[in-house]
Amino acid sequence: MNAKTTKEMHINISDDLKKQFHATCVMQGKKMNQVVIELIQQWLRANEISQTDSEIGDKLPPQSC
Repeated sequence: MNAKTTKEMHINISDDLKKQFHATCVMQGKKMNQVVIELIQQWLRANEISQTDSEIGDKLPPQSC
């Protein structure tokens, strides 16, 4: 990862899906966090996100705590 500031993101998934994901990451010697980041990056590329961060931030609803 680079020196940019990071943010936490929490998701809800089934226990079985989490266990399977964790086991597969361990078998491949990868951190779950890095796999999730790679998947998000792939999804963004596939969906051709071309706006700047500030333009995207202006259009998003406020985050809830």
